[in-house]
Amino acid sequence: MPPLPVTVDSVILTVLEGTLQVLLVRRMDSPFVGLWALPGGFVRPEEPLENAAIRELRESTGVDEVYLEQLYTFGQPQRDTRGRVVSVAYVALLAADRCPIKPQRLEAEVRWWPVYELPELAFDHGAMVEMSLQRVRTKLEYTTIGFQLMPEAFTMAQLQSVYEVILDRSLDKRNFQRKLSLLGLVEPTGDVRKEGRGRPAQVFRFRDVDFVHLRERGIHVPF
Repeated sequence: MPPLPVTVDSVILTVLEGTLQVLLVRRMDSPFVGLWALPGGFVRPEEPLENAAIRELRESTGVDEVYLEQLYTFGQPQRDTRGRVVSVAYVALLAADRCPIKPQRLEAEVRWWPVYELPELAFDHGAMVEMSLQRVRTKLEYTTIGFQLMPEAFTMAQLQSVYEVILDRSLDKRNFQRKLSLLGLVEPTGDVRKEGRGRPAQVFRFRDVDFVHLRERGIHVPF
């Protein structure tokens, strides 16, 4: 059986300065020298795919305890000019307070880029980013995927802002809070926090609930 090189690439998303951003590295080697790309690399012999993805994530960001989901396998014959290379893409979400850039290997540049202002990307990484956005937006409606982008305690305004950034549209405040209440996603901590000139806002935390079963029971609550 002929060998087929396999790589893993990670779409690492966070919300910074009110925008949804993705972690990119500038390539130092051919092909596509100088272009920006998703962090990733070749899978080592005898290394499971998920282990490789976690290793690459750790090397690029210094973070390894994070939501990580296999996204899609990209295998077009012409996607890599070096020859036939199959890439398994993953998507990871990081809260803003857990996403320092701490590369453990030498990179020319590593930085966060707003997903709606991306530079030219190497390989088919643009398609990987777009597919990741579609996956995350869809899963907001029936899973707790958005939890990964929030601190342990937050106000309802902070949570709504993150959902709006991911969905790239405004949400009605009352409807948003009603739907969260209907799903039982959050609970008050008993604390309050000052935001702006208004009265102090109530502080919430997520409940430890798995919502994938809601879709299986036919419950669908789009935001």
